[in-house]
Amino acid sequence: MELHFSTTLLKFKPPLSLLSPITSLSLKTPFLLQPKKNLSNLHTLSYSRQFFLPLHPSHRNSNHFTAFSSPASVDSAKDRLPADVEVTETEEPNSSVRLSVEVPAVVCEDCYQRVIHEFTKLAKIPGFRPGKKVPETVLINHVGKKNVQKATIESILKRTLPHAMSSVTGRALNDSIRIVTKFSDMEETYSSQKSLRYDIIVDVAPEVKWVPENGYKNLKIVVEIDSDIDAQRASEQELKRRYKSLGLLRIITDRGLQIGDVVVLDISATTIDQDESSVQKIPSAESKGFHFDTEDGDKVLPGFLDSIIGIRQGETKSFPLVFPESWRQENLRGVHAQFTVECKELFYRELPELNDSLAEKLLPGCTTLEQVKESLLQRCLEVEQTAKEQATDNAILDQLHKMIEVDIPQSLFEEQGRQLYGAQLLQIQANMKLNEQQLASLSSPKAVNEYLESQKENITSVIKQNLAVGDIFRRENLQFPTEELVKEVENSISEFKRHKQEYDEERIREQVQEVLEGAKVLEWLKEHAEIEYKTR
Repeated sequence: MELHFSTTLLKFKPPLSLLSPITSLSLKTPFLLQPKKNLSNLHTLSYSRQFFLPLHPSHRNSNHFTAFSSPASVDSAKDRLPADVEVTETEEPNSSVRLSVEVPAVVCEDCYQRVIHEFTKLAKIPGFRPGKKVPETVLINHVGKKNVQKATIESILKRTLPHAMSSVTGRALNDSIRIVTKFSDMEETYSSQKSLRYDIIVDVAPEVKWVPENGYKNLKIVVEIDSDIDAQRASEQELKRRYKSLGLLRIITDRGLQIGDVVVLDISATTIDQDESSVQKIPSAESKGFHFDTEDGDKVLPGFLDSIIGIRQGETKSFPLVFPESWRQENLRGVHAQFTVECKELFYRELPELNDSLAEKLLPGCTTLEQVKESLLQRCLEVEQTAKEQATDNAILDQLHKMIEVDIPQSLFEEQGRQLYGAQLLQIQANMKLNEQQLASLSSPKAVNEYLESQKENITSVIKQNLAVGDIFRRENLQFPTEELVKEVENSISEFKRHKQEYDEERIREQVQEVLEGAKVLEWLKEHAEIEYKTR
């Protein structure tokens, strides 16, 4: 069995966006709204292999060291021991370290005496007054030899563990310490030798290796921008949408469907297979009462609009189509499908003349059509700029994680994965209002582990991005104004208060600092990178 100990060492925290409502800070750095942009504060770590306690001269060139018990060599929070604890450090895979601890008999005896003393104070033995000295054999018979032995081993572990961990102070990851020696083996060793040996495995802060070295200083980034966010095109479409909303729909009875019409359809689809028994329905392609504006033909499956042109009310058409390889649903890419479409209703738009008289209706506050166009364009330019900045940040982060080699600790992988899964659950809960049973099912260890396994590649990429960003901040000695930190902490706290939520001010400060550091790194990278924008 493994014994897990929680220590107050390095902590990896969830992103600020999971702790508080969106603040002005997150709005100014939109990429940070996504859980995958969590910027862990790793740049403050020391990656030195140097131990923090004095070593015997004979051990200075080895991974074997002595954890001294004198006040000069042991932190005041540690319990002073009557003798030194011998610790041998061995590197393990996934940025972890094995510490083999040998506790001498004199330390074990001291722990034993403390346990006996505590039992003496607590035990209620017939014939003896509470707290008074009881013969040891009588006390052991009353408490049980096995219980005394277990309590002694637990006392040894509790008192010696801080000394054993001295070599990884500042490098150990929070909640990653595991005593891997079986308790039964420790009992056997102690029972036969009156000393103790046990092994600890602890994850340490991973070392980041850049390939090539300092490659982040000369990034060449190609950023693909979706044509839908082009400000000019988007503003024209928005004007068109608003204009159409002012029209009236008239029923068509004397002709078939034409471009510009609106049609209500019942749609069904099945896969095409020579073996009819293998034909399957495609639920995601089915719809009842689907309102389709034929001017939005570019938003549906290629060939769909052409296949229904001319259809009349009450008529049914059937036709084959192929889902393109670029289709958003991966399971449908390349699938040959047979569509059946029934036209339920058919309309054309009766639109007023587009002139200055419609300005106020198109956009309140405007008096001319030109004002409407300029205002809509300005809004779309702001959206375009925000989207462009976010796309640039994402492209840079994607490039960074490909440029580093790092041995990711398992505890860090699991914690980051749980943070991402927790954020996903929060989003699902917000959208669907899950009941207690559904939430319990999605929160089960099985569900979490399945997520960790299925999203292993994505979680690994997120961690590598975080480590890369933290390493750059440290390497380039980047800084940000203290007043900016104070301001954003105040903003976050005010948001918590406004939503009547509990908060930890120190944790908020730490998380805001990480966000600001991440934003500073991206700002620095954009200044030094060669960036090319392409519209797709």
